[in-house]
Amino acid sequence: MYAEALKDGRKIFAVAPMIDWTDRHCRFLHRQLSKQALLYTEMVVADAIIHGPRERLLSYSPEEHPVVLQLGGSDAGKLTEAIRIASEYGYDEINLNVGCPSDRVQSGTFGACLMRDGVHVASLVEAMKKVSPVPVTVKCRIGIDDQEPAEVLPEFLSRMIGAGADAIWIHARKAWLQGLSPKENREIPPLDYALVHRMKRENPHVFIGINGGIGDLTQAREHLAVMDGVMLGRAAYQNAGLLAGVDDLLGSGAVDERCRPEIDWLALRDTMMEYATGVIASGGRLHHVTRHMVGLFQGYVGARRFRQILSTDATRPGAGVDVIAAAFAAVDIEGGVKRLAS
Repeated sequence: MYAEALKDGRKIFAVAPMIDWTDRHCRFLHRQLSKQALLYTEMVVADAIIHGPRERLLSYSPEEHPVVLQLGGSDAGKLTEAIRIASEYGYDEINLNVGCPSDRVQSGTFGACLMRDGVHVASLVEAMKKVSPVPVTVKCRIGIDDQEPAEVLPEFLSRMIGAGADAIWIHARKAWLQGLSPKENREIPPLDYALVHRMKRENPHVFIGINGGIGDLTQAREHLAVMDGVMLGRAAYQNAGLLAGVDDLLGSGAVDERCRPEIDWLALRDTMMEYATGVIASGGRLHHVTRHMVGLFQGYVGARRFRQILSTDATRPGAGVDVIAAAFAAVDIEGGVKRLAS
């Protein structure tokens, strides 16, 4: 995938892996809005795959492809065993998390704290490559704590490239492992897009994508003028409607931020109702699906009522898919004004 993208000059747009957000129901919704966006799972710890409920952790809908499994771990044996197990599920890529700063991840000595030891991360990538039938990629920060990113990042990238990483996605912020919460680590450390852009210019034959603080498709397009890929997280989740412009963006089509993208909202409603029916029939709840839909109508007349219905009625015991129909009926789909960058 990545080698072909570099050869053809094709850009990649990805929705970032986000714990508690990018589950299978979220990804199904996002796929209805963009056929080309690369979708990521939440980070799944290798130990959980080996010892936990594999079907619940790894299963997904075929419609989600292309979909990436992001793994967390620092033990080569466990990571390779997790890949062997996951290979039966047909993911399109395996990604190693070297960026999450949460206390839970730190206690397991993986995530962002791995940036202290590029030699070890390179050994993990090499081991993963040996057993993975699909590309192995890395998602990292520009540095952690008192590290100087301009010194640390080039060396880290060199080791990942030497280990055979198929692509490197860089969150353009440091992570402070002491003193900042995971939420604060997504907001407080300053962004250094210039450094990440420089890494791409210095490594023209390596796929390097950028992540962090990118709020809309206009900003995404600006980064794609330099980078091979762009990854949006919170913006894509909280204003999922912007994903409807991704396929045009990747096809070099017009992305007009002033008007709504071309979305067949009624078809989306029917698809999500059918999907939710299946989730409920298999023992799930309506809220498991609709909690990811709350941000769909930013900028539309009736969006507030839409959010209210999904946030209250959909959470009630026994709620059925008629709640989705009622929520969509509250929105002025024809007359509302939608902004991709709201």
